[in-house]
Parts: sequence; structure tokens; C-alpha cells
Amino acid sequence: MYKAFFGLNENPFNLSPDPRFFFRSNQHEEALANLIYGVQSQKGFIVLTGEVGTGKTTMLECLRNFLAQQSIGFAYLFNSRLTCEQFFDLMAYDFDLRCDRSSKTDVLIHLNQFLIQRSHRNQVTALIVDEAQNLDWNVLEEIRLLGNLENRRGKLLQIVLAGQPELDRKLDAPDFRQLKQRIALRCSLSPFREDETAEYINVRLEKAGMPDQQVFPPDVVAEIHFRSQGIPRVINAICDNLLLTAFAAETKVATMEFLDEVTTDLRLEWPGRRAPRGEYPNDLFRSETYFSRGGK
Repeated sequence: MYKAFFGLNENPFNLSPDPRFFFRSNQHEEALANLIYGVQSQKGFIVLTGEVGTGKTTMLECLRNFLAQQSIGFAYLFNSRLTCEQFFDLMAYDFDLRCDRSSKTDVLIHLNQFLIQRSHRNQVTALIVDEAQNLDWNVLEEIRLLGNLENRRGKLLQIVLAGQPELDRKLDAPDFRQLKQRIALRCSLSPFREDETAEYINVRLEKAGMPDQQVFPPDVVAEIHFRSQGIPRVINAICDNLLLTAFAAETKVATMEFLDEVTTDLRLEWPGRRAPRGEYPNDLFRSETYFSRGGK
């Protein structure tokens, strides 16, 4: 809607996990390098965690792109609220196993044969599970047992578990100690620092066709960082709405007044801010980081 007004080629602040807009901060570069290394080196279990909105799914999209380019076969499960039967069914579907997908035994037999054949051809295979903090104990135990598929050269199936910090806490529980001991690599994503937020906004605008952005003044960027608590998804929501508000006002510079309007409409919370009467207490964009630190 506002692309032509600002001279943009595309929307720079979409909430969808687009690898083209992957921001290569130091922590994101390190996490992606660890994921790629873990899969290529056949380390077995790799865990990626981070707060809501910090870019885990975008990271997995980048990993999937890399695996596809390297002809590394993989299955990707994005819905983790599964029964054991549904888990084996979806995994068999993604790996295109020619078997009775309703039979766990048949799936395991064909999966083992599939992985052995790929290993003999020096081909690596991976299983990626997003939102893994929601996995039931029984499903996690089945995934752990898949780690037993190995030969002398290493694990036959490389398993990437991505999820919110609850996944770390779940894996640290005594009941999961067998799985925890098998994890070869752990990566984590944190909210941006203020300088990273500024660079993130600039990079996304540049990739969308605005190499020298003047829309967001430094003081507005600093306030965007503070109110978003450095969470990329919230930064995107704020900036997208700021561009729309500036377009409606027929100006190419975002102001603090626009930011106040946008953050009120999104019902955001941040330290020191009191919600106006009538705002919902559990809005989608409410900062989980803020409440986890005891905010009122």
C-alpha cells in the first residue's frame, strides 16, 4: 500500500519468515553456522532456542535453503502438537517413505533402510522440528530413540529441535536426561541490542529498495528498540505500522507521535509503561520478556 510512496520494491517488514531478509547479526551468524556444522558433521541432536519472535523460524528457513542447495534430504515438522502416530505419519510423508504410514513398525523399517541407503551414497539426512517445546513426552522419547540409528561414521539421522526457552527447561528436567546427554550442539537467540535494532531496520529497508533510509530518525529508532524490547517480530510490526501511518499523513518521516499511536493500537507493553484503561491484558504483541522479568 505504501511501497510506491516510499520508493520501495517490496514490503520490508513482513512478519513472514523470509530468508531473503535474514539479518546476519553476530549471534544469528553463529547460530546458523552451528546448525549447518551440526548437520553436515552428523552430530546427531542439535537444539535451537529463543524467545518468541527472535527469529527461530527464519533461521530454520535459512537452514532448509542451505540443505536443499547441498542436496541434503530433510523432513520438516512445523506443528509439534502431535501424537506418536501423527509424528510417524508426517515424518514418513515428508521423507516419501513407501510404506504403511499408519504402522510405526513399518515406518521404522523403511526409515532405517532409507537412511542406510543414503549413508552408503555419502548423503546426509536431517529431521527438523519447529515449536519443539510443545512435544509430548512420548513423542520426544520416540525422537530420542531415532538417535540410535547410526553406523561407524556417525548418526544416520541429524535431528534439529527448535523452540522457545521452555524447551531448554524441559530438556533439563530429570525425565529427559537421556535425551539431554545426546545433544551435541545448543544454540540460542536473544533480543537485539539497541545498535542491532538500528542496523536491522536499515538492512531490511535497504533490501526492500531504500539504501539510505531517512524515515526513522535516531531518536525514533531508539524508542522502537525500547518499546519492542529488541524482539524482531515486534520491531517489524511497529515499523510496518509506522510506514502506513506516515503514508496516511503524507509524510516520509516517522515521528514520536506516530510511534505513540502505533504502539497504543498494537497494545504493546514495556517497562515503565502503564496501559490505558480498556486495553486487553493479553494482547498478541505484549512483550513476554517484560512479564517474565516481573513487570506490572
